[in-house]
Amino acid sequence: MGRIMIFTGKGGVGKTSLAAAHAVKAADQGMRTLLVSTDMAHNLGDLFQVQVGKIAIPVAEHLEALEIDPEYEMEHDFHHMMEAIYDMLPAIKGEDDNLAMIPGVEELFSLLKVKQIYESGKYDLVVVDCAPTGETLSLLKFPELASWYMEKFFPVGKIAMKVMRPISKPLFQIKLPNGKAMNDIEHLYQELLDLDKLLKDRKISSVRLVSMPEKMVVEESKRNYMYLNLYHFQMDGLYINRILPKEADAPFFARWHQLQEGYIQELEEAFGKVPICKIPWYDTDLNGMEALRKLAAEVLIDEHLFDVREVVDAEVYEKTEDGYEMRLYLPFVEKEEIELHEGKKEVILKIGNFKRDIMLPSTLSQYQIAGAKMQDQTLHIQFQKSEEE
Repeated sequence: MGRIMIFTGKGGVGKTSLAAAHAVKAADQGMRTLLVSTDMAHNLGDLFQVQVGKIAIPVAEHLEALEIDPEYEMEHDFHHMMEAIYDMLPAIKGEDDNLAMIPGVEELFSLLKVKQIYESGKYDLVVVDCAPTGETLSLLKFPELASWYMEKFFPVGKIAMKVMRPISKPLFQIKLPNGKAMNDIEHLYQELLDLDKLLKDRKISSVRLVSMPEKMVVEESKRNYMYLNLYHFQMDGLYINRILPKEADAPFFARWHQLQEGYIQELEEAFGKVPICKIPWYDTDLNGMEALRKLAAEVLIDEHLFDVREVVDAEVYEKTEDGYEMRLYLPFVEKEEIELHEGKKEVILKIGNFKRDIMLPSTLSQYQIAGAKMQDQTLHIQFQKSEEE
């Protein structure tokens, strides 16, 4: 079984250097490792001082690097899925066939590439250097969101196509997908389900967050931890980067030391259950293999560095005397910030600009929400048997 480590953080916190240092250390230990960037502002080439592109290349023994190009992947590895989407949305198929204009599609094909790489079995470890956290959250939640919409489309989709296809073109000038396209769409749906399952498999995948002891970065790190838990991703590492060394004792740095110590304490209290790694502010750029090995040797010293370290089970179902209870770990959220709605087969949660539709297990098909409360940073939702039952 391989391993996927996803690195993210606010722009400029050093996540690429840390992701690369993990990849270099793993390769030096003999692990077949791939460092892959899904950030459209790729900089792996600058980091390793070689030309890195859309085809994986070796950058050291046991280590390869890849900068994913979603449009290239659409054309080469996932062309059949493109055709299925074009058949459903013919209006977007113009001279340029610009499928990337659909929100989320580039993220989808980047993740499908990561899944394809993992399933190839070529690598023991896949280290993913993601875009800044806002884009990463959009990236990670897309498979669940897209599969939810496709769940609404099936199973009536094929029946509807058989009825509508003969009349759609002459009456509405709309080309509905044929049987082959529908099969491709079903295949895409299954791929989305498998992708979501892979990214949330707590024996394989985890997210590691890079932060800094600065007010805005600390606040964003706390929000992102909450959102990762909302979408049931396992975050098993926090890296506090660019800590001023004690040796910087000039009067100018006195106030900075005080500020940083306060923010470090805040992060330690907020992420108490998460393994924390502290990284000094180096006096040089961390470019090239020598610098990355130095970072790995001095900072990445945890003997369980590459293990998935389960911190908290963010989504739990438990039988109670009156029915069932679902518990969601949502740190740093007040109950007034949560909007909770009940669908036919799902619980709908909205916090700020993020919404998640949680499909309920079949066991709860005859139950309805009876109450909810926030306690110890956890949302407790009670389910009881429907009265008509």
